[in-house]
Amino acid sequence: MRHIISVLIENESGSLSRLIGLFSQRGYNIETLNVAPTEDGTISRITISTYGDDQKIEQITKQLNKLIEVIKVVNLSESAHIERELMLIKVKAPSEARDEIKRTADIFRAQIVDVTATSYVIQIAGTTEKLDAFIDALAETKILEVVRSGISGISRGEKVLSL
Repeated sequence: MRHIISVLIENESGSLSRLIGLFSQRGYNIETLNVAPTEDGTISRITISTYGDDQKIEQITKQLNKLIEVIKVVNLSESAHIERELMLIKVKAPSEARDEIKRTADIFRAQIVDVTATSYVIQIAGTTEKLDAFIDALAETKILEVVRSGISGISRGEKVLSL
């Protein structure tokens, strides 16, 4: 089962390296990793998606909490949450395929953010499943390059991850 873990960590040199080292030392795989400072510049929020059973995720959470730099750990998958991922995809866009590519982008509420004589760069945000479906919908189109941000997530309602 996929789990999304959010971690508040002190924004110091080497903090991310120690956190990632914890995963690799124990043989845990990181599917996606997203890191950015919070509204407090001394704290970063790390969102990790990984796969494992509940026992494995509980072990990961316990190990993360042992790190000195870690302030708080929350498994977003345990409660209602919102998750999004951003993707930029560059596709070959010959003149005869441009209208169909535009229609597909419109259906998925994606935006064409760069146009050249032979290609489009399309931006799309949504769940991982939506992004995968968009790639599948472009099956007739030659995909030149794909860049994905990894999952960002936040709890719904009153629940917050803060100090």
